[in-house]
Amino acid sequence: MSKIYVLLFNARTENEGIHTVQMGERNKILMFESEDDATRYALLLEAQDFPTPTVESFDVDEIQEFCRQADYDWELIGAGELAIPPEQNVEDINWGEDKEPKKSKTTETTASEMSSEELEQIRRKLEGLL
Repeated sequence: MSKIYVLLFNARTENEGIHTVQMGERNKILMFESEDDATRYALLLEAQDFPTPTVESFDVDEIQEFCRQADYDWELIGAGELAIPPEQNVEDINWGEDKEPKKSKTTETTASEMSSEELEQIRRKLEGLL
């Protein structure tokens, strides 16, 4: 596998930013094997009032090198895996004026930390997208 899909905000503009998930003090880029799974995740972000992200194809090595330079982590989301954005968004969307990698951040919540009511609410949202 050499191609993966990531989410970009303001794609192909001077203010382009890549979507990251914040885990503690670390930022992580999600790399999707499947374009459909990346699109589904983008729709879930949009449902949370995020700006509409664009799904873009990249070489996996290019994104991993970007992560190394920016000191970000990365996670490969396998085809068919259901990635769900965290419920809480970090409001500090700082795409900056410098030439350093730009990003959007969310905070991570694991399924084990969610109540059954929160999980059911997410299931209903996902079913509504189908």
